Amino acid sequence: MFAEDDPRLGQLLDGIVRLAAGELHSRIEVSPARDELDAIIMGTNLLAEDLEIIYQELEQRVESRTQLLHQAHEEMRAMALTDSLTGLANRSAFVAALAQAQADAEAAEDRPPPAVVLLDLDAFKSINDTRGHAAGDRVLALVGERIRQAVRETDLVARLGGDEFAVLMPATSATRAAGVGTRILHALNEPIELDNDSIHCGASMGLRIGEPGETAEQLMVEADIAMYASKAEGRSKLKIFEPSMLHARQLRSQLAEDLRSAIADSELVLFYQPIVELASGRIEGVEALVRWNHPERGMVMPDEFLPIAEDAGLMSVLGIWVLRTAIEQLRHWREDGIAPPEMSMRVNIAATDLQRLEFIEEVRDILTRADLSPDLLVLELTEQAIIMGNELDRYSLNSLRKLGVGLEIDDFGTGYSSISYLRRLPVDRVKVDRSILMELGTDPDQPALIAAVLQLIRACGLEAVWEGVETAEQAEYLRSIGCISAQGYYYSRPLAALDMARLLQVDHAPWHHSAGLHPS
Repeated sequence: MFAEDDPRLGQLLDGIVRLAAGELHSRIEVSPARDELDAIIMGTNLLAEDLEIIYQELEQRVESRTQLLHQAHEEMRAMALTDSLTGLANRSAFVAALAQAQADAEAAEDRPPPAVVLLDLDAFKSINDTRGHAAGDRVLALVGERIRQAVRETDLVARLGGDEFAVLMPATSATRAAGVGTRILHALNEPIELDNDSIHCGASMGLRIGEPGETAEQLMVEADIAMYASKAEGRSKLKIFEPSMLHARQLRSQLAEDLRSAIADSELVLFYQPIVELASGRIEGVEALVRWNHPERGMVMPDEFLPIAEDAGLMSVLGIWVLRTAIEQLRHWREDGIAPPEMSMRVNIAATDLQRLEFIEEVRDILTRADLSPDLLVLELTEQAIIMGNELDRYSLNSLRKLGVGLEIDDFGTGYSSISYLRRLPVDRVKVDRSILMELGTDPDQPALIAAVLQLIRACGLEAVWEGVETAEQAEYLRSIGCISAQGYYYSRPLAALDMARLLQVDHAPWHHSAGLHPS
């Protein structure tokens, strides 16, 4: 037993209290006696050493885990602000940086405002459709790198989504910003080498210099407006935002809303232009051309409202209205005994129609309701839309062929054709663009070119309709080289349904060139 007055008992008790309080580095002094009490003291010291080692390891582990958690948090934050495909900033990061740049400019009197460039690629959809999304992703990554190399170190490049990119230039002048934009434009106009093939992409760009009081969202909207102004002027251009562009966008938005109502309220009308058999002069078909009888603006031509319909996602609704109205008109003409039994109706359709699986059934249903044979309908698509189409487009074209509907390439000769394409396309005929005929009679080489185009078309097993015929000489030359059909002002301008009916009544007997209608 221990003596009650042994001072070591107090030291032991005091040491245990310190250990319990967390002072793991403290130790209890061992006496020279080396008795049982000393043994307890030594055991307590050993326990303190073990606890200190464990605590130090625990601290190190907590510190390591804390660093890992911080690193993971930073990585997640970076991922949330980075575009995974290109490694550029994403929309969220760009908007935040733009807002900060605006705040910095307003806080410092002598600091210029930021500038914003928005751009999207002019030919990206066709790249995706013809080469696949993997190739499209590689193009986006290469484009992002080209933009990054064209800007300054202080500029921020972002991919906002799809094929849309943005550049933030903090504290810059309009001249410097335009210079950076021009460098980007030149860089993107250079061909991209992909799988041993050169791809020309190009971009439309809008530039907006910030002003005090504007939010980041306002600046981006105005840069976007400038970008669409660039597209309207032919693409591959840099446009600087002007207030008049905002007014034009507002008018365009209002026209889009008016167009929605016009389709529902029957403000649209169809005009019809004859397609003439050259050998006999007989009308073999008519092309339906849509017009918009606007209650305030009068007759609006398709060149003005079709781009609006495309931007507003109304092309399919508009196209079905045109198709249904044109087929119903043909049915009425046939019932009235006006239209010859073999006369066809030509209707333009949009490339987006081929992307809708229900389009085939809609065509079938419209023909069935009108009790018309499918071969009386010819659907016209632009040359670019057919050639740049994807697998779904080709499926739709083949389905229309099986249905018995005629298919025709419109605007043939505008720069996309090749013999290999023509041989593969599931079409019956091509409509040669009016530009091919324009110089006939003034350019001595033009007759040989026209004959070569006809030979090319026939070599592919197709027939041609020549549009833009405006003179008797043009009509006679086409007939003399064996062309089958033609269309143009020499025969007739597009006519309202009632006027077209009168022309068809005249045409019950063969209509020769000498009886051709001239522009009124």
